[in-house]
Amino acid sequence: MAPPPVQSISPLAPIGVTAALQAATDPDFKPKPKIFDEFALTDRVGIVSGGNRGLGLEMALALCEAGARAIYCFDLPASPSDEWTKSCEYVKRLENGSRLEYVSIDVRDQKALWKKADEIGDREQRMDVCVAAAGILKSHTDCLTYPEEQFKDVMDVNTNGVFYTAQAAGQQMRRFGKGGSIILIASMSGSITNKDHAWVSYNTSKSAVLQMARSMACELGPEKIRVNSLSPGHIYTSMTAAYLDTQPHLLEKWSNLNPLGRIGRPDELRGVIAWLASDASSFCTGSDILVSGGHHAW
Repeated sequence: MAPPPVQSISPLAPIGVTAALQAATDPDFKPKPKIFDEFALTDRVGIVSGGNRGLGLEMALALCEAGARAIYCFDLPASPSDEWTKSCEYVKRLENGSRLEYVSIDVRDQKALWKKADEIGDREQRMDVCVAAAGILKSHTDCLTYPEEQFKDVMDVNTNGVFYTAQAAGQQMRRFGKGGSIILIASMSGSITNKDHAWVSYNTSKSAVLQMARSMACELGPEKIRVNSLSPGHIYTSMTAAYLDTQPHLLEKWSNLNPLGRIGRPDELRGVIAWLASDASSFCTGSDILVSGGHHAW
């Protein structure tokens, strides 16, 4: 029986076992490791919302290290943080042709996001990656007396803002017809409830992001635009520090909620972001990637 026809061929072909088989029959074939090429983001352009600090900045920097031409960090402050400025200088010192750009913008403003992404498209003539990482977390609040405005605030940033960011980048991916990778930052709190924490707005907003990624993936797949969500577990960031630094007992509690016995570091999300953004994950769409230290595994 003949093998089924190949529906897709890697742009790096021959690759993997196929390359090994070709080398076995072709004495002039020169083997070359290609795993690093699969993860490379050479000359690609992307947007990272929430990129002024924390996880967003960590992810933006990882994309630059992977060779991206330009990563535009969207965030609310009028001027970038000292952390961002130093990271920008670090990227210049990499001397790999990559650059970080800062854009002051409100992710709740759909029209402004669309316009800015269009301007970036005009300048760069491509759009390849989007990481929608902007998010907020409100204080422990009883679900039955949760204030209307506070609930709207969280949903506006964590759900609407993520959607508007993905739209803005996706429109440019469609415009240039090269496909792309959209990564929506959800949370393990989108599929579980954090024990003893009254975070109904946060949990609800992140659960919506999971379904958003699946829905967008199904619509955009034919255009080779992949959409996935990333669900981190407890990570020490400026947002979680607001709880941990004032309630030291929480660090031990959170650490003991997963098999590794500790909370995560921001840099431990670098690898999965590089993978999702690159061609190494070319058959991954509509998926949620959990990076939680095994929190779900108990």
